Amino acid sequence: MGMPGGMEWILIALVVLLLFGGKKIPELAKGLGSGIKNFKNAVKEDEKEEEEVAKADKADEIEDKKTNTTSVDTEDSKKA
Repeated sequence: MGMPGGMEWILIALVVLLLFGGKKIPELAKGLGSGIKNFKNAVKEDEKEEEEVAKADKADEIEDKKTNTTSVDTEDSKKA
């Protein structure tokens, strides 16, 4: 079962027109459009949050490496 062809789309459009009427369809389309827009915005915000977390984790790793290197250098100088 694949995608509907031309006649099926026309039939679907007629059924929607009969069920909801000509005045209600633009309102439904507007609501659907705003829902898609809100979904895309939420996805973008989530991606930004993930990037910020990744940057913070990377900065923490770099800081840890610097701290570990400094402490090893300090221990080596104490032994000498």
